[in-house]
Amino acid sequence: MIRPMSNPDPGGLERLRQGKIYVAGHAGMVGSALVRRLRQAGCENLLLKTRAEVDLENQQQVNELIHAEKPDYIFMAAARVGGIHANDSYPADFIYSNLAIANNIIHAAWQAGVNRLLYLGSSCIYPRNAPQPMPEDCLLSGVLEPTNEAYAIAKIAGIKLCESFNRQHGTDFRSVMPTNLYGPFDNFDLQTSHALPALLRKFHEARETNADDVEVWGSGKPHREFLHVDDLADACLFVSCLPKNDYASHTRPNLSQLNIGTGEDISIAELAALIKEVVGYEGSIRYNSDYPDGTSRKLLDVSRMSELGWNARINLREGIAATYQWYLENQQ
Repeated sequence: MIRPMSNPDPGGLERLRQGKIYVAGHAGMVGSALVRRLRQAGCENLLLKTRAEVDLENQQQVNELIHAEKPDYIFMAAARVGGIHANDSYPADFIYSNLAIANNIIHAAWQAGVNRLLYLGSSCIYPRNAPQPMPEDCLLSGVLEPTNEAYAIAKIAGIKLCESFNRQHGTDFRSVMPTNLYGPFDNFDLQTSHALPALLRKFHEARETNADDVEVWGSGKPHREFLHVDDLADACLFVSCLPKNDYASHTRPNLSQLNIGTGEDISIAELAALIKEVVGYEGSIRYNSDYPDGTSRKLLDVSRMSELGWNARINLREGIAATYQWYLENQQ
């Protein structure tokens, strides 16, 4: 398991260790990475509830949980997520579920007096034709990518919820916007997954069956940035431990999110070639342009996080190899 280490603010880290921490969505890819990183940092008082125990889309259940447990910190890793095909096919599901989760947890956190909340969004919040790399202040400056507009709107609403509660009630609710994620506990379903895990599974199965070629959706031309989920978890702990003034100095009243990424991107064609090499598949690659490409490029401007002292540590090849090993050990 790859476990990067940053150097969070010592005082903030000690307060985090002493507090009760609710990780919403702890069983998912991001949530499980957060749990690993928090435990590594010495945080043991973790509040973890499965979907069967608490339905985060149910306001009453969320209110009862947060008012009864009164966590000091909340990490909001819970979300309905999926790749371009899933987002395009089920927009109502994506906007409803993600709006409900954000509304319920953030409102309950304010009512219960939670000290600090970290909301996790997505790089898809930025306009389709945003400048590259995409700075935080290009939010709401243009039209969204249509294929994931519903999900993006829900995530933007979550950011604005945090901003609004901070502004009106003086809460300390923070937001981070990660780029495309991958790693252990990812979704490898070929119909609903993101590009990287889908390609890992495709190339693996093609190698196992000696298939002549592997189909890659789209033209292969779009560029994407990929961040290992352990790096994201490390960044979340780093941001949560920042003194309030340090966090605020890199945001503004109407700009409360920080981008989390590597600052580097790669074309889908280059990604497919890299995964092919890591998996050891020897056939050819076939592109299917009947599937949409989505935005031509999505690269985050991560200068604000870099100025604060955090940078990603896991290179893409190393991360893909580790993820593939996890997949081999855990595939059903």
